Amino acid sequence: MNASHEKFMRLALVEAQKAGQTGEVPIGAILVAEDGTVLSSAHNRTIDLADPTAHAEILALREAALKINNYRLLNTTLYVTVEPCIMCMGAIVHARISGVVFGADDPKWGAAGSLYNFAEDDRLNHRVGIISGVCEAECRGLMQAFFRAKRGKCLKS
Repeated sequence: MNASHEKFMRLALVEAQKAGQTGEVPIGAILVAEDGTVLSSAHNRTIDLADPTAHAEILALREAALKINNYRLLNTTLYVTVEPCIMCMGAIVHARISGVVFGADDPKWGAAGSLYNFAEDDRLNHRVGIISGVCEAECRGLMQAFFRAKRGKCLKS
């Protein structure tokens, strides 16, 4: 495994843990420039912000776009703990992100190969390189523990 991919995914995992600690689905994202500079970091905040679009990926894209004052995020790589959904992959394509590196597949919502594959859809005007399975066990484990705990609370209620 590429050491830099693992390094940045570990930063995304820290963000995911922040989300989980506040009751949000534990997904984290880090956007990295071509030179290795971290442009932004974010975690899911849909509940906190009462915003269905406040996924980690969207918040990371927004922060980076404001930072560089450009909606095109060329020559960047997005590290995300779970495969991006349809909405997030749409934004990734629009922003012209070069690559997405993710940990765990999302067979119910994933749009980077699991359910849909926006990254390689010839009908879209931009292709995104995809690398999956980076720190997969940790990413999947964090999600599974979160939902196990959530179900446990529901059963006790």
